Formats: sequence, C-alpha cells, structure tokens
Amino acid sequence: MTAIPTVPLNTGAGIPQIGLGTWPLTDSEAADAVVAAARAGYRHFDTATRYGNEAGVAEGMRRSGIDRDELFVTTKLDGEFQGGDRAIPGLEAALERMDLDHVDLLLMHWPLPARGQFVSTWKTFEQLHSDGRARAIGVSNFTPAHLDVLLGEASIVPAVNQIQISPLTPRDEWVTYNARHGIVTESWSPLGGPGAEVLAAPELAPIAQAHGVTVGQVVLRWHVQRGLVPLPKSSNPERMAQNMDVFGFELSDDDMSAIAALERPGTGVDPDRDGH
Repeated sequence: MTAIPTVPLNTGAGIPQIGLGTWPLTDSEAADAVVAAARAGYRHFDTATRYGNEAGVAEGMRRSGIDRDELFVTTKLDGEFQGGDRAIPGLEAALERMDLDHVDLLLMHWPLPARGQFVSTWKTFEQLHSDGRARAIGVSNFTPAHLDVLLGEASIVPAVNQIQISPLTPRDEWVTYNARHGIVTESWSPLGGPGAEVLAAPELAPIAQAHGVTVGQVVLRWHVQRGLVPLPKSSNPERMAQNMDVFGFELSDDDMSAIAALERPGTGVDPDRDGH
C-alpha cells in the first residue's frame, strides 16, 4: 500500500496530499466509496453541505475501522451560510449529520463577491476555529483579488484555497499567490471534470508510456509536483488505487513543459460570476 505524504498547513497540522472527492455521490455511495478508499490507503475525504453526502462520508469513515485521529475530513458551507453568523448553525448541523465533534478543515465554498459577505463570514469561521469545531479553516474558489480583500481584514490566514485546476486550467498566478501567503492549494476536478478532455490529450500518452503509468496518474503527478493537493473523484476501487499511486515516479522538466502547453486560456469557472 502506498503511503500518501502530508503537506504542512499554517496551523501546524498536515494534510494528506491526495484526497478523495465525493461529489456527486449519494450518502450510500459515499459511504461505500470512503470504505474502499480507506482500504486503498486514503486518509483524506472531501465533502460539502451542498453535496448532500456528509452523513455518508462520515459513515464510511466509521465503517473503515480507522481511528478518527488518523483521518482528515473537509466540509464546505455554501452561500446559504454567508453573513449574520449563519456559519455557526451551518457547521453545527453538518457536525450533527456527521456525528462528529469537529472537522479537520472547514471551507467557504464560494466567495460570491456580489453579496459582499465573505469577510464577515470569515470572521465567523475564525470563531469556529478558535472553539475547536474546525481544526483548520479555508476558502474555495477564491481569486487573488478576493484574498487581497479577505487578508486585509482577517486575523487568521486561510489554511487552504480549494480551486479548479487541471492542465487545461493551471491557474499559475493563483497558485503562486496562495504559496506566497502560506496557503495550501487544493485542486478540484484535477483530471479535468466532465468529459475529461485532458485525459484524451495526445501529448500525454507518450509520457504515460515512458513512465509505465496511466494518463490519469501523469496528470495527478503533475499536481503533486506543483505542490498541490488534488482531490480526484472515483467510486471504483481499482481507479482509487491508481489515483493515489503517483509517488513512485517523477516527471521530467520536459514532461512538465509538455503538460503546461495544454493550457487553454479562458476556460474554467469564474468565481466573480459563478457559485452558490
């Protein structure tokens, strides 16, 4: 079984460098997926209130038989919980659904800048961190411009920014900004999302063949070598095992350059406009 290394957070804790994404699994599907993933060696599971599967993820964690302290679970609160201390009952309800006393990471799911509430919401997140119900707090889908505003008011720097990243949408400037501020970057849809066009890119097949791995493993290794924390989604045990088995080879500079050339400017979500 491959051991997944950890990346240090600004809280002093570590986050396993590959996690299991669980959208759009149902509760029962998520529970089964988490059990299978834990058996394969995963210790990091990503859910959200919006996904509707927090209870299933937590049930899978319990069914895995692995001690809670060895597992890292993230949930996210969406726009319904922004402003007015709404994040407090939001997290309380999530913890009740999960039958947990804390999450390892709580994320603000989207900035929703037109509402102008993400700074006040962050203040509530800071309270939830200080009382121990969220061991670390962070954001999701925040651009450098959003983080500039947040950091101007924050007492705590976000531990994580979870953003859409794939070779088609590498977001180099965002990753660099996060690193400069001590914020770990997580990658959602790291393999390209629906349709997975990136996996069909002809440039990737020779790289995979040269290393004796799959194209998906090449892409996930690209994330890892950039210092990112990818969250591939799968309910297939064989694919789960492949997705975490990316620490036994290294992409060359030429490989990384070939993958970088796949970028398609203008693709991906726009957090100034998108979100919920």
